[in-house]
Amino acid sequence: MTAKKASAALISVFHKDGLEPIVKKLDQLGVTLYSTGGTETFIRDLGIDVVPVEDVTSYPSILGGRVKTLHPKVFGGILNRQDNESDVAQMKEFDIPQLDIVIVDLYPFEKTVASGASEQDIIEKIDIGGISLIRAAAKNFKDVLCVSSMEDYAEFLEIISKGNGATTLEERKRFAAKAFNVSSHYDTAIFNYFNKDQEEAVLKISETKGQVLRYGENPHQKGYFFGDFEAMFTKLHGKELSYNNLLDVDAAVNLIGEFKNDDPTFAILKHNNACGLATRSTIKQAYVDALAGDPVSAFGGILISNVEIDKPTAEEIHDLFCEVVIAPSYSDEALEILKGKKNRIILVQNEIQLPETLVRTCLNGVLVQDKDSKTDAKEDLTPVTDKKPTAEEIEDLLFASKLCKHTKSNTIVLAKNKQLCASGTGQTSRVDALNQAIHKAQSFNFDLNGAVMASDAFFPFPDCVEIADNAGIKSVIQPGGSIKDQLSIDYCNENGMAMVMTGTRHFKH
Repeated sequence: MTAKKASAALISVFHKDGLEPIVKKLDQLGVTLYSTGGTETFIRDLGIDVVPVEDVTSYPSILGGRVKTLHPKVFGGILNRQDNESDVAQMKEFDIPQLDIVIVDLYPFEKTVASGASEQDIIEKIDIGGISLIRAAAKNFKDVLCVSSMEDYAEFLEIISKGNGATTLEERKRFAAKAFNVSSHYDTAIFNYFNKDQEEAVLKISETKGQVLRYGENPHQKGYFFGDFEAMFTKLHGKELSYNNLLDVDAAVNLIGEFKNDDPTFAILKHNNACGLATRSTIKQAYVDALAGDPVSAFGGILISNVEIDKPTAEEIHDLFCEVVIAPSYSDEALEILKGKKNRIILVQNEIQLPETLVRTCLNGVLVQDKDSKTDAKEDLTPVTDKKPTAEEIEDLLFASKLCKHTKSNTIVLAKNKQLCASGTGQTSRVDALNQAIHKAQSFNFDLNGAVMASDAFFPFPDCVEIADNAGIKSVIQPGGSIKDQLSIDYCNENGMAMVMTGTRHFKH
């Protein structure tokens, strides 16, 4: 028989929210309640009878509450096999109460870490008794139902109400799966906390918040997103985001992060690369000049701003078909305009800490690396040519470098007056990337005289600076490091070009 009516429940939770109706329902069903500490007080304050665990174990809560439920009479009540004659006999011999339901909500370890608490406070939030109760109850799902999180309170209440206190084997097994998900995630968080300074080459990832996407990169592929999207964005309008949308949004957020403290900056991205970017005195002008970078590619793109989007900017944006608009905020008038397209996704980007580690599958394993958190700054620039860049050129060089860092390698970025003129993206040679960028800039009528060039890696030959020179470009930023750096430097000196080196390569594959 798979349906089993509960006669006793052990309740030991950290969060009491949502617990009251469960306690009242179990009491109404005649289920004997066992509890400890604060949970016991909570139940008693509801006017409901509860048996202290210490009455069962004959031991008080000791060591400042570190040991309350860790006792054979508690775990025997959970782990006994009710169809095993020896177990049944021992239950009677040692006067062990049968526990059919275990309700646990663990100490909030992750929240305590995130709060910046002291190490001692964090250590005290490593739950020992609770995690042990969860594992024991889940293991013995044949006879015991384990509620391992307050997030499952509502479903549990519905089950016992519908079944008049009885649960099915299928329900108990499903809750056991939930319980092992909770326990494994909890242990992963604890390990990662201890391992953060040890640098042991072990990868443990656990994401409990997941959603099924319409499909993956293409309609014939399944797709999922694991992460807390709601913590990072407030979605104000539009359809559900797709797999490709999420990749583009990720690229957009990382790019605009480089300009967080700059003047109003607007970026337009397509297929993870920027096709438009500009910094101006107003966000409207930044958008207009970003769009001018490539109005063709901007169709169906991802738009992102580093400041609030106002009404004039929204009016300009509304004329463009775009998938997603992202900003830290919107004026009421701007939001009303942007909502004029029913499928347009409108996101408010919230302030949260992004991961510092990048993970991707590779062959039959996984590659892990630190995020490229280096942003080239003025103090990183080493002039290597006779001619030095002007103050205005330095600003453009740094602008182009920020963009270059977030563009697929091999890449060349051309910029002028803090505006992206064009970029060559994902090419197999740096020369191809440069030629692509020049051709694209010229096709949109950009005057490259006085523009700057940024490269994500060094120039192995002087061909790129020569091509750039012939296009009117007179200032270059690159990491340097080639055994033939001097050839490029010599060409620049002979042709009145300025070049600075950063010493930092920014490959992005």
